[in-house]
Amino acid sequence: MASIVIDVSSRDDIPLILLALQHIYTSKLLKETAFKILQEVIPRKNKTGSDEIVAVASNRGRPGMEQWTILVLGTLRLALGADFDRLQELANEHRTLRMMLGHGIFDDKNYRLQTLRDNLKLFTPDIMDRINTEVICSGYQLLNLDVSASIKGRCDSFVLKTDVHFPTDINLLYDAMSALFRQCVHWRQDYHLPDWRQHKHNLAQFKQQYRRIQRLRHSTSKDEKKKLAQADLICKAHQIYIDLAQKYLNLITQSYELLIGKYQLPKVLLLDMQTFLQHGDRQVDQIRRRVIEGETIPHDEKVFSLFQPHTEWISKGKAGVPVELGIRVCIMEDYHGFILHHKVMQKETDDKVAIEMVKLTQAKFSEFNACSFDKGFHSKSNQSGLKEILDEVTLPKKGKLSIKDQQREYAEEFKQAKKKHSAVESAINALQVHGLSKCRDHGIEGFERYTALAILSRNIQKVGAIKRDMERQRLAEEKKQAA
Repeated sequence: MASIVIDVSSRDDIPLILLALQHIYTSKLLKETAFKILQEVIPRKNKTGSDEIVAVASNRGRPGMEQWTILVLGTLRLALGADFDRLQELANEHRTLRMMLGHGIFDDKNYRLQTLRDNLKLFTPDIMDRINTEVICSGYQLLNLDVSASIKGRCDSFVLKTDVHFPTDINLLYDAMSALFRQCVHWRQDYHLPDWRQHKHNLAQFKQQYRRIQRLRHSTSKDEKKKLAQADLICKAHQIYIDLAQKYLNLITQSYELLIGKYQLPKVLLLDMQTFLQHGDRQVDQIRRRVIEGETIPHDEKVFSLFQPHTEWISKGKAGVPVELGIRVCIMEDYHGFILHHKVMQKETDDKVAIEMVKLTQAKFSEFNACSFDKGFHSKSNQSGLKEILDEVTLPKKGKLSIKDQQREYAEEFKQAKKKHSAVESAINALQVHGLSKCRDHGIEGFERYTALAILSRNIQKVGAIKRDMERQRLAEEKKQAA
C-alpha cells in the first residue's frame, strides 16, 4: 500500500482521499486501531425463533466486501457526493483506487451495484464516530500539535435536506394512492383481487382530478366576483378529489382484508400497505378539514413526506430561503478545520443542544475548553451552564444588552472570538459541497449514517490535504537541492 504513487499535483478530490487512506493504512498504530473498530462492521440478522439480533457468520451467504473496502468506498462516495452508479464505475475502472482496494493491474475483480448498496449500509454512526476521533488525533500529530494542549472550537448548525418534493396535502394524497395502487397490482399477480383490472385508468383518472385542482389554484384574477366563483370551483374540485380517493381507499381496504383473511398472508408482508392506508386516510381527513370546513391544520399533525416521514419543515428566517425541508445538523469544529463532533437534531433547536454538544466533545477530547456560538444558541441556562464547563465562552445574547452584557460583548477577546466564529460557515459549506447538501439515503437511520459518514469523509480529506502539502514541500526541497 505504501508503494502506491498518488499524484500530489492534482487538484481533484480523489487524490486527497487516497493520500489520507494511505496514511491510515501505513501508520501502524492508527491502522491497528482503525481495523479493530472496522471488525464490528458485519451484517446482522434476527435469530431464528426469537427477537435477538445476532451477527451473520462470515462463511455463509453471498460474497460481501472487506471492511477496508467498505471504508474506502464509503468515504469516497461522500467526498464526491456521488451516487452508487458513479461509485461502481470508479471502483471497477479507476486504477489508483483499485490499487488502494488491494487489486493488482491484472485482477479482474468487479463490484456489482447491489453489493455496494448492501455493504455500505453496514456502517453505524457509532463506528464512524470512533474512527473519526482516531483520524483527528492523527491529523493533530501530522500538524505537530500537542494533543494535551487546549482545544478551541466553534459550534453551529445547518439544515441537511431530505430527498423530497415540496409537500402539499393534495400531492401527498396522490403519493399515497400511487403507492397503494402499485402494491395492489403487485399482489394481484399471485392472488385473485377483484376491481384492479382497470388500475391504470383509475390512477390516471385520479391524477387528472389532481391536475385540475392545480390548474384552478393558478388563477390570479383580482375581481372579487371571479375570486369567489373560483374559490367555489376549487372547493368542489377538492370534494370530488377526496370522494374519489375514499372510493379507492375502500377498494384497497377490501383487498387488504382479503389478503389477510382468505389468503392468510402474514401482516408483516402487508406492512407498507397498512402504512400507506393510514397516510391516505389522514390526508383525506386533512383536505376535508382545511378546504371544505375552513379549519387550520395544527403544525404537529402535518406530515411533509410519506417516504421520508422524519422530514421537518424548518424556517430559520434566512434571506431568500423561506423554508427548508430536512433535519438540522449541529457540528463542532476546531480551529484547524476538523469536525470534532456532530449531532442530528431531530425535532430540536440550537438552544437545546449547546451544553450537550460541549459535553460530548469533551468526552472525546478532554482538553476542549473554549467554544463560540451564534445568537441562536442563546438562553439563560446556556449562558450559565456553559461557563461551568468551559474556560472561554463566546455566546452573544439576543435583544437589547444590559450594561454588564455590553462590557462582556464589547471586550476585545470576545470580539476577536466572534470574528473567528464565522469560519465555521466555511466548514458547513465544505460539508455541503462534499455530499451534505442533500441526504441520498432513506429513513432516519440512513440519515444518521449518511451524516456520520460525511463528517468522517471530511476529516479524512483534511488529513489528505495535510499529507499533500507535506509531499509538495518535500518535492520542492528536493528540486531546490538538485538545482
